Amino acid sequence: MIRAALLGLFALAAPAQALDCRDVEFEGTPYALCEVDARAERLSLFLNDATGQPYGSFAAVEAERGPLAFAMNGGMYHEDRRPVGLYREEGEELAPLVTRPGPGNFGLVPNGLLCLSDEGAFVVETLAYEAGNRDCHSATQSGPMLVIDGELHPRFLPDSDSRYIRNGVGTSADGSRAVFAISRRPVTFHEFGRLFRDGLSLPNALYFDGSISRLYAPSLGRDDWGVRMGPIVGLLAADASP
Repeated sequence: MIRAALLGLFALAAPAQALDCRDVEFEGTPYALCEVDARAERLSLFLNDATGQPYGSFAAVEAERGPLAFAMNGGMYHEDRRPVGLYREEGEELAPLVTRPGPGNFGLVPNGLLCLSDEGAFVVETLAYEAGNRDCHSATQSGPMLVIDGELHPRFLPDSDSRYIRNGVGTSADGSRAVFAISRRPVTFHEFGRLFRDGLSLPNALYFDGSISRLYAPSLGRDDWGVRMGPIVGLLAADASP
């Protein structure tokens, strides 16, 4: 068992390329990861097409913007696919920051946001962002935070029986590493948070969703489909290093 755990950790710690998508196992649970060098690559957010209508799918993004190197659903949204919290895209704010606690996973504070800036990608806790912690050209708010400055969210229960296919993102302190992960079988919040904290050694991580969890990763043969999505985060093939 110890040897298996060490092998799992070795796989998680494999050297990252500018974009490195891989299947790994951590604590006996399989995950798919896409790790991006967020300083070398320009991650993007996608919400609405040229007509102002939500893309809703990876295929719709590709039809208008060109091939994707990878993509993932990137934050919670209302039935009409409007973002629940802050949404900024290339300097334009399309939805405001939400700081109050509320129902559902989004309102399980502390929540946070994925901030894309010229310095890299950062997962930032909501109140820290409100205080002026980061200047983001693009940002998407979601919740709850999975890992906050190296600690799991205080509301997570080790013995929880709430299990879903979950996806989210973790970032390094310097903004150079952004790791997007999706579980390949249902996991608890506590288990998912441990992946980022213990398996990937990332100090901050954010939950995207557990009902709508999708990954587009051609190198892994993944093009997940289902009901239409709201915000999408990804890397255009045209923006990816050769």
